Amino acid sequence: MDVDNWLAPVLKIAGKHAREVDVEGRFPAEAVTALRESGLLGLTLPVEVGGLGAGPHELVTVVSGLASACGSTAMIYLMHISAAMPLAAAPPVGLPKLLAQLADGSVLASLALSEAGSRSHFWAPVSHASRDGEHVSITARKSWVTSAGHADMYVASTLSADSDSDDGAVDLFALPAGTPGLEIAGPWRGMGLRGNASAPMTIDARVPEGHRLGNAGGGFDLMLQTVMPWFNLGNSAVSVGLSRAAVEAAISHTSAARLEHLDQSLSALPTIRAQLAKMSIDLATTTAYLTETAGRLIEPQDDTMLHVLGVKAAANDAALRITDAAMRVCGGAAFSEQLSVDRYFRDARAGHVMAPTADVLYDFYGKAITNQPLF
Repeated sequence: MDVDNWLAPVLKIAGKHAREVDVEGRFPAEAVTALRESGLLGLTLPVEVGGLGAGPHELVTVVSGLASACGSTAMIYLMHISAAMPLAAAPPVGLPKLLAQLADGSVLASLALSEAGSRSHFWAPVSHASRDGEHVSITARKSWVTSAGHADMYVASTLSADSDSDDGAVDLFALPAGTPGLEIAGPWRGMGLRGNASAPMTIDARVPEGHRLGNAGGGFDLMLQTVMPWFNLGNSAVSVGLSRAAVEAAISHTSAARLEHLDQSLSALPTIRAQLAKMSIDLATTTAYLTETAGRLIEPQDDTMLHVLGVKAAANDAALRITDAAMRVCGGAAFSEQLSVDRYFRDARAGHVMAPTADVLYDFYGKAITNQPLF
């Protein structure tokens, strides 16, 4: 599927407002409205519910394109897709219209998984739930909820009310915005991705049991088998998009900027050319790994989980190297914000510490290749 027709007008709007979104630290409302109207919020949802029925390769194209234009918009979009996929895999019976609303753009979704008590171990909530007739009461403190206060639906995790206290079973619930007891708990002021509204939220809410995704205690499998593959793939695409934008900006600047006393461009210096070459090769290598991983999600193989674990860590680290090199070769022009390189540099730092963090993924990868249990 060629997604360019859907994506092009969104990129134009996202790119137009990216600088002010970053400077003001505001939610990219214009770009999100364009996404709602584009049909792309339903990119990976089934055609039967009004989605486009696209897959991993198309997701990579859309997310990396958005990241090149505006990292905050890309992350907001990725969190919507990462929430929509478990909702599609295990639809909450009490919200029969939700998938169609996700697909047509009337509902923007996000994940509320990470907690202060378990930090980057997003799969291990410490929040509590208790049964109250046909309702479930949830008490939780969620951290880093992208689109907090702007999303229409949140997918939140909690220890299951239907399990023993020590078995660690998890449930996922769909919580509509406006649910009593769902509150923003603080401001978002980020070093990078300054417009994605990743604020903490508290939950002290009573919701119908029909808002649960799938069967009781099935949340862990949904997080590991559905959320993590799509999120890791998309997060890697964010890193690749930021890296591509940094490489293009660095090549453009060093080719145009001149050393008048030598009558040559910056790119005429062998040291600059070497850095540009390293950046470009790093980007090409990471892009190839990302493309390969997308293919593994379409046609799973024995090493598919290794790709899922490795690609985010590799892409996050590549983005750190590439954007750092872009800052170096562009010099004062990058540091003084004449270019957008400083934004790419700051935005790229988020992926490495975003759960599951790169270090955690390296550990998981090491466990997998040495035949040790991941959990």
